[in-house]
Amino acid sequence: VQLVQSGAELRNPGASVKVSCKASGYTFTSYYIDWVRQAPGQGLEWMGRIDPEDGGTKYAQKFQGRVTFTADTSTSTAYVDVSSLRSEDTAVYYCARVTYYSGYDYWGQGTQVTVSS
Repeated sequence: VQLVQSGAELRNPGASVKVSCKASGYTFTSYYIDWVRQAPGQGLEWMGRIDPEDGGTKYAQKFQGRVTFTADTSTSTAYVDVSSLRSEDTAVYYCARVTYYSGYDYWGQGTQVTVSS
């Protein structure tokens, strides 16, 4: 099993960024994918979840309206799109496969997103 994320991104405030997470080694539609981020000096912050089977999503309240999760079953890839970026969105963004018991068993390698003018 592997989750491979896209590379580092640098954006200006107000811009958008889309991070990908390509899954391999298992049936993509059989497991939820969560997105979690970690800002410098901070703990992990749960952003939300997508069910690749039907595209159903759940967002942490903080991110509703500004974050969008999608999944492309033809390429086994999950995406997170963050709009209206601000400096506080500077963080490493991770995707993680959710186990039956709601823990994580596999993580992507992380994608650094830097928001700076």
